[in-house]
Amino acid sequence: MPFRKICCCLLVINICCEAVTAQPNNTIALLNKVSLQFSLDQKGIPQYAVYYDGKAVVRPSRMGFVLSNSIVLNEGFQLIKTDSTDVDETWNPVWGEVSSIRNHYKQVSFHLQQTQTPNLLMNIVFKVYEDGVGFRYEFPRQSNLTYFIVASETTQFNLTGDHKTFWIPGDYDTNEQLYTTSRLSEVDAWKSDMVSTGGRALNVPDQYAVQTPLMMKTAEGLYINIHEAALVNFPAMQLHVDRASHSLSANLVPDAAGNKAYLRTPANTPWRTVIVSDKAAAILSSKMILNLNEPSKLENASWVKPMKFIGIWWEMQTNTGSWNYTDRPDSLGANSKPFPNGRHSANTANVKRYIDFASRNGIKGLLVEGWNTGWEAWYGNWNGRHFDFVTPYPDFDVTAIQQYAADKGVEMIMHNETSADAATYDQQMDTAFQFMNRFGYHSVKTGYVGQIIPRGEHHDGQWMVNHYLRSIEKAAKHQVAIDIHEPVRPTGLHRTYPNFIACEAARGNEFNAFSEGSPPEHETILPFTRLMGGPMDYTPGIFKLRNYATGAPGRQMHTTLAKQLALYITMYSPLQMAADIPASYEAHMDAFQFIKDVPTDWDDTKIIEAEPGDYITIARKEKGKNSWFIGAITDENSRIANIPLWFLNAVEKYTVTIYGDGEGADWKTNPEAYKIEQFIVTGKTVLILKLANGGGAAVSVMPATAEQLKKLKMYK
Repeated sequence: MPFRKICCCLLVINICCEAVTAQPNNTIALLNKVSLQFSLDQKGIPQYAVYYDGKAVVRPSRMGFVLSNSIVLNEGFQLIKTDSTDVDETWNPVWGEVSSIRNHYKQVSFHLQQTQTPNLLMNIVFKVYEDGVGFRYEFPRQSNLTYFIVASETTQFNLTGDHKTFWIPGDYDTNEQLYTTSRLSEVDAWKSDMVSTGGRALNVPDQYAVQTPLMMKTAEGLYINIHEAALVNFPAMQLHVDRASHSLSANLVPDAAGNKAYLRTPANTPWRTVIVSDKAAAILSSKMILNLNEPSKLENASWVKPMKFIGIWWEMQTNTGSWNYTDRPDSLGANSKPFPNGRHSANTANVKRYIDFASRNGIKGLLVEGWNTGWEAWYGNWNGRHFDFVTPYPDFDVTAIQQYAADKGVEMIMHNETSADAATYDQQMDTAFQFMNRFGYHSVKTGYVGQIIPRGEHHDGQWMVNHYLRSIEKAAKHQVAIDIHEPVRPTGLHRTYPNFIACEAARGNEFNAFSEGSPPEHETILPFTRLMGGPMDYTPGIFKLRNYATGAPGRQMHTTLAKQLALYITMYSPLQMAADIPASYEAHMDAFQFIKDVPTDWDDTKIIEAEPGDYITIARKEKGKNSWFIGAITDENSRIANIPLWFLNAVEKYTVTIYGDGEGADWKTNPEAYKIEQFIVTGKTVLILKLANGGGAAVSVMPATAEQLKKLKMYK
């Protein structure tokens, strides 16, 4: 028997310490219902397979890489060593959906060496969790391989059928697309009618490529999510779909030369992740991607504070104000003075009005976009070399605004739009963060709208992945929390860098301002896809839902007002924006109370019910308090949400405030109809809430006061 086959047999005997009667004969790691297979075939090709409760999730699939100069690292291997370990630990995130996270897995590492000269080495490390499998490749230090270029990755995910799939096209430069729901055999990025990005150019070179996180559901009712974790110094992984065989293969984002990654041994790839369950709610509860990231590298992250904020942003998105100070692109020349257009939103007087509103309502932060010179040349051109990240427009008094905000107890949030000119931002980054420290800015929102400079690089390529990380590390050095827009999809790096407090990386609420918007199902898909890797700055809380965009009288949001409130729970982020303008909130201060009350940091989270593309109901417990907040949303169809309150303290009574869809509410015909009701509840109560078409409900549950116990009725 060949040496490698003997080793695999010994592996079964030594590692498989649990009964696996329902599993394949060469199962080498099992945790609860999830099991892993690994083998080398007769050509020395590494293969793996994943099973759930004895049922195949990923059929035997090949692994490996092809390097430049036709060097192959996907065949001709023999197994020279195996390591295994069990880990069961608990760690506490700086902020998050829960206050503690269990990290329980079985790890098996396979040390491989090629049998032919130059006898290259490669390790494959698997971690098997109760909810899935993560694996990565390691390239050890070796004399025959030091600097090398990755030409392609040959990892496959051979699936068991033509699964229902929630996907967006494999674009190298934007994630801001609508999801298509189809069978795998129907994936066709070039023919999809759901790729609109509000006029932004698409870069979809592969007709059958899709982005991760990819969410699927089998005919047998298994839910499968494929993504990656700890994306560092490597391009993002997309997935090419073989529509006939229902197989997926890794498709790495290239640079201008067509190369995928430049590495030096020792090196490793990100983790490839397969999360699986027979319950949709368990997918949303998974912490596997976070667990596959390294612990925090910040010695002291106590300065990172989750918060709610407002901004002048919606004025400009709806075209009632402008980012630019003047409409003359040439007015910033050496011999000219800017001539104000009278529409510039980031002016001192207007900003002070927003500060006043935030202060009156207990909103901690204020984001001001368009404060710095350069927007005239940017608008419509997307060339960021003109931006200056320390020079304000003449009508924006940095010192006066900062002092006014401090006196009112409001924190100013910096905005650095790079217009995708990452090379220039690299040059100005130190200066920009020093400016933030000088004027007391503890948070920054960065942006990368447009084609990346240097030309030929992509938003999701290795060069930009490293750039984003440089900005996160630079922000941490200056004790600034960072929210990145137009980045690569997140992969759990907020565990390692807690100051990476949020990002966009998907189609947010803003598209309802300047395009056809997003359908009601959109927010029921995002938690199963984009949010699997980390929190999203989705910008919820729009109250004026129709006729809000200047020049587009028919434009409207595709949700009800109550659903906008529910998004504060279902679209998790420690940085949540109250995105509408103050006047819209002042017209509905009773509903705005929920935004004032809802926290941004949590001790516990319960996924009550969920189905991708249809509905989600989530309950969260406020950090350090005995209050809970619940969000329930639906797609274009009305439904009844049944919410048992079993998670409440059994001996206490609570006041529940329900912000629900009003009589006749409908996202299209009557979106602003809502009703607010209060009752007394206990842990035995089951809330039964009717959600309108495109609607939702937001619920606060707080310990009842003596006065409330006398005044309010029990919920029936």
